[in-house]
Amino acid sequence: MKHPSRSSYLAVAAATTVVLAACAPSGPDSHNSPFVTHHPVQPTPTPIDEESISMTRPLVLEAYRQEADLAGAPASASKTMERGELARRHAVATGGIVMPPVDRERYAHFDDNPLKRTVEQPVSTFSVDVDTGAYANVRRILVEGRLPQADAVRVEEFINYFGYADPLPENQNMPFRVTTEIGPSPWNPATRLLRIGIRAWDLPETGLPPANLVFLVDVSGSMQSPDKLPLLKQSLRLLAKRLDGDDRLSLVAYAGASGIVLETTAGDQQAKIFAAIDGLEAGGSTNGAAGIALAYAQARQGFVEGGINRVILATDGDFNVGTVNHEALVNLIERERASGVSLTTLGFGGGNYNDQLMEQLADHGDGNHAYIDTLLEAQKVLVDEMGATLYSVARDVKIQVEFNPALVSEYRLVGYENRVLAREDFSNDQVDAGEIGAGHSVVALYELALAGASGQRVDPLRYGPKQVPLASNPDELGFLRLRFKRPDQARSELLEQPILMADVVQSLDATSDDYRFTAAVGAFGQRLRGGKYLEGFGYDDIVQLAQGARGQDPQGTRADLLRVVRLAASLDHQPAVSAVR
Repeated sequence: MKHPSRSSYLAVAAATTVVLAACAPSGPDSHNSPFVTHHPVQPTPTPIDEESISMTRPLVLEAYRQEADLAGAPASASKTMERGELARRHAVATGGIVMPPVDRERYAHFDDNPLKRTVEQPVSTFSVDVDTGAYANVRRILVEGRLPQADAVRVEEFINYFGYADPLPENQNMPFRVTTEIGPSPWNPATRLLRIGIRAWDLPETGLPPANLVFLVDVSGSMQSPDKLPLLKQSLRLLAKRLDGDDRLSLVAYAGASGIVLETTAGDQQAKIFAAIDGLEAGGSTNGAAGIALAYAQARQGFVEGGINRVILATDGDFNVGTVNHEALVNLIERERASGVSLTTLGFGGGNYNDQLMEQLADHGDGNHAYIDTLLEAQKVLVDEMGATLYSVARDVKIQVEFNPALVSEYRLVGYENRVLAREDFSNDQVDAGEIGAGHSVVALYELALAGASGQRVDPLRYGPKQVPLASNPDELGFLRLRFKRPDQARSELLEQPILMADVVQSLDATSDDYRFTAAVGAFGQRLRGGKYLEGFGYDDIVQLAQGARGQDPQGTRADLLRVVRLAASLDHQPAVSAVR
């Protein structure tokens, strides 16, 4: 194979620049183009020969098709060739250089949870989160050879990506069991960590109730790359293979317009289902709202009483036609969830990935969000954890911890920044919260500074109370409350249990594998977000801590974490100073 010369690459750059400049909208919205074509300092043009131009033509045509898709315009063959020829002539005449593509991925901004003085704010309230999309998405970014932006890292989704060995409930009369563990913080000897673990009862695949599933598939032009629609189709095939004659499946596709590709079909009609999936092809703009509305209509039509009724939205989230306002889409999802149909979102691809929208839709649709970067991840989410993904055992699950100011001076919640609730929301059954699926492990982590210890970071108020009042129960570090609704109930139930001083473990080595592994994953997420509270705890420390806490690792996910942390360390030009003593 003949290798292209440097001038060939420049030809691609020049031709692509001209095409996108011709197609890009003018005026204040021109920054929406995925390529930067303006340069403060113009480079010296490089001559480009006809041979180089011949190599660029396919890329020029593809660039125009993608830009036309982003603009919501049809990419006619004649217009494509016309623009390609203009690009060819301009490149021959002037040469040129193009800047790298602008990262159009979208993430919601948030700040780390702050430290709180217990005497001033003793109560912490938040909704559980079973999403795992942030970890898989960040892994994809690292594998691409770059560090993620901080807003891509949601620490609780890193922690909850992994399974844990917390004890199961004794029977199915209670959908889950809550356990706590308190021990030293690996990154600060002067503080302690409180680990709260929730383990839902599990069901074998054969024990799941009949399912009514609607695959809602994005087939717009932005889904053409191998890590998008081709991987999506393979992933849906994995799930479809697990269905039987009691299950029902339909397939809705959307681009500029939406349509039913497969009417509700029995799950054992595998050939018919696979043919519909295999026939999906990408092209056009993205009218996601219209597709969502049609998918919910299909789900209501095939509704199974007492069964699993769920829409599975698979997309890069790049909605650019129809209802594109996030708030309007969320309102649409909230109205639809009242019908008893849940929403799972599966994210694919990069470059224009809309993580913010994907997470919000799942949160407001009584469902969960995962990101699929490989077929192995699809196997984990849609096969190995099928029950957790599809079947909810508890809805609107909220956690509230009241800390004892006589024993706990400060605390901070690690992660869950976009799940924090007002104190009064805890007892309000009208306030939406997270769902827990069969077999799910959900973990929350607090860092505590005990009274009298040297780990306090916040100065006391000048005009605040000079002395902390004695607690009515000096043996309690705090009190844990948990509210949840059973799937078929509108009123919540309350669980309560104390967090005892006597349960504090004094040595990190004496804590459980799950405690130390949770701490390692939490530290990794915090390190990628800047490590504000990590006291210099670095990547090597994280690897060492996780390595010694791998325990049972049947799916190899904990071993994978070690590889991902090492990769992040290699990409980070400013590694933290080791805190290991």
